[in-house]
Amino acid sequence: MNEENQINYYAIIPATVRYDKNLKSSEKLMYSEITALTNKSGYCFANNRYFANLYDVSIHTVSQWISHLEKLGYIIIELIRDDKKEIKERRIYINDISYVQKNTYPYVSKCTYPYVSKCTYPMYKKVQDNNKDYKIDRLFNFVIKKEKEIPEEISKIDIDKLYLILDRLEMNYTEEILKYYTKDNIKKIKIIIYSLVQILNNYSQANLFILTRERLFLLYDKCKCKEDDIFDFVNYYITCILKEIYKP
Repeated sequence: MNEENQINYYAIIPATVRYDKNLKSSEKLMYSEITALTNKSGYCFANNRYFANLYDVSIHTVSQWISHLEKLGYIIIELIRDDKKEIKERRIYINDISYVQKNTYPYVSKCTYPYVSKCTYPMYKKVQDNNKDYKIDRLFNFVIKKEKEIPEEISKIDIDKLYLILDRLEMNYTEEILKYYTKDNIKKIKIIIYSLVQILNNYSQANLFILTRERLFLLYDKCKCKEDDIFDFVNYYITCILKEIYKP
């Protein structure tokens, strides 16, 4: 039995995970395993092959589980690169949403496991990113270009409240104004608007009115500096906004 299989830390499944109907039972079990593996160093860097062998599933299946947990905000993935910008390690942090909602920073326990083997996760990530880019563009077209079809991401929120927030943040742009913006700045605006909508959808109690335009842009720029080492930039940015809203 190798060192990984000798770990005897307790696993944790908070209520936010246990009762989330969007998660499969296998994904909840995966989450609990990650919490156990983070108990030593504050993050888990076991590779997908380790989890695949542990649960007797394919590496691709593990990739999907991890991707879904990250998409729902339960974990944060950071990629550590060497001087040649090649990935040398993947770190998984527990991001307990219930802790964020209680005005504290994400729960982080502790762990050590080398990330050594290659897997299909980056391929799955590319598909996920393309899908997210499409959603971001569609939402932007609805908000800015006033297209009639309501995107799925915005169908369950108070659209008037969204426009009120955007007006306060001076982000209710017109197409004419956007002609003078660079592509990078337009992308920034798109992601900020998308992030605000995601928070309105998933964190109904979050007070977005305490945010300022300057703070949102500053947070974005800080996250952008770490983009190469972050698996899901948008999710990471949303987490940073939540920390800003709920900080003491």
